[in-house]
Amino acid sequence: MSDKPIILVAACALADGDGRVLLAQRPEGKSMAGLWEFPGGKVESGETPEVSLIRELKEELGIDASASCLAPLTFASHSYEKFHLLMPLYICRKWEGIAQPLEGQTLKWVAPNRMESYPMPPADEPLVATLRDLL
Repeated sequence: MSDKPIILVAACALADGDGRVLLAQRPEGKSMAGLWEFPGGKVESGETPEVSLIRELKEELGIDASASCLAPLTFASHSYEKFHLLMPLYICRKWEGIAQPLEGQTLKWVAPNRMESYPMPPADEPLVATLRDLL
């Protein structure tokens, strides 16, 4: 039994028409700055992962996704030093708007077979193989 808090974070693999997935580089000043991750964020009290993800995509990227366009894909369960992260990963192929870096992050559309060359947080790394197999 662990006394670490469990943090629920929802993430999204936005897939474009060419099968590329959007990665965001964590900006300076944040923990794990410089690492690449899937867009998303912490699920707030009273939110479902889907509602959280729709909110986060709007705040971080300025795009509108609907719950019907979010399909559960896989999840990560990873123990960090101070907390345990549980992160469902959704895939989304349809949204409104053009993804813009609204929180100081760098964005890059990456083919799944090239994602391994982008350093990621430990919780994100195992998700790459699932995306590579799917796309």
